[in-house]
Parts: sequence; C-alpha cells; structure tokens
Amino acid sequence: MTPRFFADNDLNEHIITGVHRSEPAIEFVRARDVGMGAKEDAEVLAYAARHGFIVVSHDVNTMTNAAYDMVNRRETMNGLLMIQQTRPIGPVIDSLILIWSASVMEEWIGQVRFLPLCEWQLGEHGEGPVDYAA
Repeated sequence: MTPRFFADNDLNEHIITGVHRSEPAIEFVRARDVGMGAKEDAEVLAYAARHGFIVVSHDVNTMTNAAYDMVNRRETMNGLLMIQQTRPIGPVIDSLILIWSASVMEEWIGQVRFLPLCEWQLGEHGEGPVDYAA
C-alpha cells in the first residue's frame, strides 16, 4: 500500500501545501479536519494506526515518547515522521514525496524517523551528504 500521511495539529501548513503542489495525488489528512486536533498524542497515533496513516509532526518531545510507548506495548504504530521546527521545509517536502513514491506503507510500521531523511549539501571542501537525521 502507498504511504498515506496524517498531519498532527502542530504541523506547518506550508509543508502540506508544498507536498500537494509537487504531487497532488499524495493523501495528507489534517488532524483538525477529522476531529483529532485537540487530542493527546497517543490518541492521534492510535487513530492513524486504525486508519492506515503515517503521522507527521513537529512535536519532537512528547509524540516520540508516545510512539515508542506504543511500540513497546506491541500496539500497531504505522510510523512517525518527526520534523524539527528549525529545519528548512524544502528538503522535508522532498523527503515526504520520496517516501510516498519509493516505499510502501508496511515499511514504516513501528518506525520513528526525523525529516529530512538526507540532504546533499556541499561544504567548503565539497563533502556531502549531510544527514540531518543524525
């Protein structure tokens, strides 16, 4: 199954807009659009698991803890993609499109990853890539 994304309530709207501009076929549901905007992190993750979504969030501290708790309890967690607020959104958008186009939903089950996945950036000595997830 092709990955489907669920935007946590705090996700930068420009990321969703940028993804849809580049690839309109990508399914990206907002938490607030399905009545999940004010819910606890564990509830958001459970909703996403029931409906086949990977959660995308800026909530680095509590959302990751809730995801790891679900995995430790052996509950289904379809994946969590975290984005630090300070990251540029262009590489994040590219990472989401890459995930959608080059993977299947099942690969992300139980995974917590930070975006962007990896960005080629030449330093002063021509070195690269820079792995922002590290």
